[in-house]
Amino acid sequence: MTDPIADMLTRIRNAVLAHKSEVVVPFSKIKFALAEILAKEGYLARVEKISDAAATMWSPSTSRRAAKRGRGDILRITLKYDAAGKPIISYLERVSKPSRRVYVSNGELPVVLSGLGLAIISTSNGLMTNRQARRQKIGGEVLCKIY
Repeated sequence: MTDPIADMLTRIRNAVLAHKSEVVVPFSKIKFALAEILAKEGYLARVEKISDAAATMWSPSTSRRAAKRGRGDILRITLKYDAAGKPIISYLERVSKPSRRVYVSNGELPVVLSGLGLAIISTSNGLMTNRQARRQKIGGEVLCKIY
């Protein structure tokens, strides 16, 4: 897989369209940090890391070989819906891709949906929202936009 972040965002987008309650993705530190930011900002209900041993027991294995080999840690993301059952996430887009990286300085940070949306920026100080990056006057790579 060349772009695991795009895979995670696509899984979330597909689960929202199918009205699923949760999504399971392979664990990585950057995906965990991205999901935690989305949960903190109110787009996701909960994010939890499930260790390799618990992941093998929790997820249904398709074969004995897969259960013996182990799958690695996984990330369980619980999606959020409003009282009417409408998903909180209406738009989720990957901006910077492996084939075309998008870097911005602090003066060029994107404003998503007139400030109602959010952009996740990968900076030298870690992942942060476009608002946090603007406050700290720091630029970086624009990973995704959400509203």
